[in-house]
Amino acid sequence: MANELKVRIEQVSREKNLDPEVVIRAIEDAILQAAKRFFNNDEDLRSRFNHETGDIDVFAVKEVVEKVTDEEIEISLEEARELIPEAELGMEIEFPKQTEGLGRIAAQAAKQVIFQKVRDAERDNVIAEFERRRGDVLNGVIKRQEGTDYIIDLGRTEAVLPRKEQSRAENYQTGDRIRVAILSVQRSTRGGPQVTVSRTDGALLRKLLEMEVPEIFDGTVKIRACVREPGERAKVAVESTHKDIDPIGACVGMKGTRVQAVIRELRGEKIDIIEWDDDPVALVKAALQPAQVSRVQIVDSEQKIMEVVVEDKQLSLAIGKRGQNVRLAAKLVGWRIEIKSEEEKRIEVAAQLSEFKTMEGVDKDIVQRLMDARVQGLEHLLQMTDEEFASIDIEEATAASLRQAATAALPKVAVRETPAEGSEPSTESAPESDEAAAQPPAGEPA
Repeated sequence: MANELKVRIEQVSREKNLDPEVVIRAIEDAILQAAKRFFNNDEDLRSRFNHETGDIDVFAVKEVVEKVTDEEIEISLEEARELIPEAELGMEIEFPKQTEGLGRIAAQAAKQVIFQKVRDAERDNVIAEFERRRGDVLNGVIKRQEGTDYIIDLGRTEAVLPRKEQSRAENYQTGDRIRVAILSVQRSTRGGPQVTVSRTDGALLRKLLEMEVPEIFDGTVKIRACVREPGERAKVAVESTHKDIDPIGACVGMKGTRVQAVIRELRGEKIDIIEWDDDPVALVKAALQPAQVSRVQIVDSEQKIMEVVVEDKQLSLAIGKRGQNVRLAAKLVGWRIEIKSEEEKRIEVAAQLSEFKTMEGVDKDIVQRLMDARVQGLEHLLQMTDEEFASIDIEEATAASLRQAATAALPKVAVRETPAEGSEPSTESAPESDEAAAQPPAGEPA
């Protein structure tokens, strides 16, 4: 019987993927509760698994005291020394109890306790395992649909794929095999694990690229930033830790095989892969591809606002369909992007430089020269050196007057450009094309 118990403990441990000590503690607790019901007294009972014999031993523990007030839990020093010569006050002595007569009811109760303890331990083990794997990607099978949510069979447990974590471009059927990212793990009201998974989280794209690209898996290529609009488009910025490795080429693969495998898994979601650059200006130029950027100016480095100017024909391409391209680019670089066409910028600069037309000694020819030199506005003019003014045939005295006028005019321009309180900033529509339907607000904060 003892050997059979040891075999059962090992078997349950393997089947439930539990530490044998967890099963042993469950059996000890079950036998102890059964013994308390059977003996039905005030003795201090304890149980312990005997690894040598494979039995569960039950003991009544008594404390050595000077004067006994409760014979069930105390023993006098004199009696204790008859049993153990070296006994001292405060020592605890164990008296074995017979467990053969626990009876059928007590044994059944013990069995139920063991099952409950093992089940609780198994749940805790599953919760701990999935908590460690948060952000990982697992294969699952769609088991059923509950309302707008799907229940995914992950093997050891079931997970919930909520509506908000489903890609709009995907349709699921019972029995479909899909890959999902573990989003969160909680304990349900019934005590079991409640795992939430996602098909829209950026971790899914990161892990899929890691699976397909060995250079990412071994750390030769690193993913520095990754943003998605699930089911439609994603942008990934990568960099290489080895000068001889092309990070973009490594991710794309021969004839695009690597990135195409990821696109198929994401049901056709387009992926733009660009090379990371610590310079935000260079990075935003790459992030707005396939549009060609004419120039970038940092408007406010503290608030992380930059102005991007593109050719008129490139405006709709830079903005993207429903503002998707510029929105993803802003999230990728972590800056707010204000995007304008060359014509819009020319009109804006002309309005600012018109302040000089009323100045004595400044004629239209000087204003035209400033515009031809692509002066971006009053702030740009204030940053120009005497050498830069001289290169466009503007004398030092005239340059000083221009700086003085620009300093005085800047507050007025700022007031005109700031929307009135309570009003919405205006947005201009981009021309309809395959790339863009309309221009949204120029960029969004990351």
